Amino acid sequence: MRVGILGGTFDPVHIGHLVLAEQARMSLALDCVLFVPAGDPWRKGRRVMTPGAERREMLRLAIAGNEAFGISDIELRRPGPTYTADTLEALAAERLDDELWFIVGADALADLPNWHEPERIVRHATLAVAPRDESSPLTLALPGIEARIERVPMPRIDVASTDIRARIAAGRSIRYLLPDAVREHVERYGLYRETIPAQA
Repeated sequence: MRVGILGGTFDPVHIGHLVLAEQARMSLALDCVLFVPAGDPWRKGRRVMTPGAERREMLRLAIAGNEAFGISDIELRRPGPTYTADTLEALAAERLDDELWFIVGADALADLPNWHEPERIVRHATLAVAPRDESSPLTLALPGIEARIERVPMPRIDVASTDIRARIAAGRSIRYLLPDAVREHVERYGLYRETIPAQA
């Protein structure tokens, strides 16, 4: 199978995540896309995240009805800091007959040299990158990286979990920024009513 991997804190999952996953699925002819909610991401510093079970439930609500989308809780089950290189290596070991694509935005690609052992990331997965625009070059200072990058056409959607959390804390509308089922869950359980001051 051709499998896309989309990682993130998903705190909360929003329409931008879903559109990116669908665009990657269609443009790369992927059989499925797995959403991987982060456990204890080493680069998030001291930001307090919503508990993993809650973020996984919001993902479940968000992808309900799309048979091509699934969830892996591999990072939520792992103790200590989580690294993308370890996650992809573990998924590759579990899915020996599958080809993996790691789905990222252009900003994440530019930052990849600062990630933990980035050479292991591209060893186990092709990078499916959504550039900011079609003319943006996708180059990186890692040996042989160009051969491991594929473009994913993506409409510009300026939605971020950080902004959504801030909007909720300020009592502003989040309608149409989240799937309805996720928005209803957030409102029902009073999530994010206090601002979490960090990037998502």
